[in-house]
Amino acid sequence: MNPAIKVVEPSGILDGTKANEFRQEISDHVSNGVQMILIDFKDVTFMDSSGLGALVLALKTVRAAKTQMCLCSINEQIRMLFELTSMDRVFDIYDTRDDFEAKINAPQ
Repeated sequence: MNPAIKVVEPSGILDGTKANEFRQEISDHVSNGVQMILIDFKDVTFMDSSGLGALVLALKTVRAAKTQMCLCSINEQIRMLFELTSMDRVFDIYDTRDDFEAKINAPQ
């Protein structure tokens, strides 16, 4: 994958206990000049409102740095949370990492 793209793979439950660590990881990548961040949710089993809040704050950090952030492999519970909060309209969400890579590598 392109070195300007960094993949973040949280795991388990993304809640208040992991939110700060998650946000810090995103901030570190932005500080290091990464152009695009893909958050792969394949190993996340559950996300609550604290996790969603961390994701929104991470998106603000990313956008302020003129960087991009995409999500992939979200499970049904997370998809439902996104739809209930209309966050599915805010984030670029791909079904799988392969779908993301196909879109990124497609000729413009």
